[in-house]
Amino acid sequence: MGKPVVVKPDWLRVKAPQWERVGSVKDILRDLELNTVCEEASCPNIGECFHHGTATFLIMGPACTRACPYCDIDFEKKPQVLDPTEPDRLAEAVRRMGLNHVVITSVNRDDLPDGGASQFVRCIEQIREISAGTTIEVLIPDLCGNWQALETILRAEPDVLNHNTETVPRLYKRTRPQGDYLRSLDLLKRARQLAPWVYTKSGIMVGLSETDAEVRAVMRDLREVDCDILTIGQYLQPTAKHLGVDSFVHPDQFAAWESAGQELGFLQIVASPLTRSSYHAEQVKALMEQYPRPRPPAIGG
Repeated sequence: MGKPVVVKPDWLRVKAPQWERVGSVKDILRDLELNTVCEEASCPNIGECFHHGTATFLIMGPACTRACPYCDIDFEKKPQVLDPTEPDRLAEAVRRMGLNHVVITSVNRDDLPDGGASQFVRCIEQIREISAGTTIEVLIPDLCGNWQALETILRAEPDVLNHNTETVPRLYKRTRPQGDYLRSLDLLKRARQLAPWVYTKSGIMVGLSETDAEVRAVMRDLREVDCDILTIGQYLQPTAKHLGVDSFVHPDQFAAWESAGQELGFLQIVASPLTRSSYHAEQVKALMEQYPRPRPPAIGG
């Protein structure tokens, strides 16, 4: 049982979203029977992101094969079979919403031999076909260390490969019991080696009793595997049944981490109480223009 939901400080207040834009996006999602992590995980930035035409689509769900105590996505030991029409519906949503940048994430599908890599590929391919100018970011699970599955996703040529480390190593057992910190770092390292043109990204949440020194150590670890982009945001307890918030981190601390990240050499670091993994993800286009990377004709041998 988690701690009771506590009152948020003033710096965590979110401006009321422009519901005309939000409503139209919701209509599209309902019409095409799609899930977004914006809704499923109760993201506080849903109004701002929908207003800017950005959404993080949740595929292969809505139920997850892991039960991380911080996450608001439903747990299911035996989730549904993959829907072959999902990639087509997702691409159509990108077209209807006129997205410049799309983020595709998924629930963990540890029940699948490839962790769902093939579904990621189909989604990328369909979006490329219907909306060639849209940049694509995939936010993937750890695939249980199946590096062949990772290579499968990279062969589809996403622009950004995101995998969240989520928290500091000390808190993995309590926060992410089925995850492995070193495996997550290895995934990001291998992604860089397999596809050096792909921008790699990771994110962590704070407010779970981690220390400043521990956060900075994670930042250094991520730079050691040449991770390009980092997001740091405040953990918010979704319900009283979830892991409780240990502390609300002051904006000044986030600013200090952002400065430290810039000094470490991240191409982009976004750190604030309301930052989430896909927050301001559309800025990747400017990043790609500023730090261009040529793509080889093929990945691997």
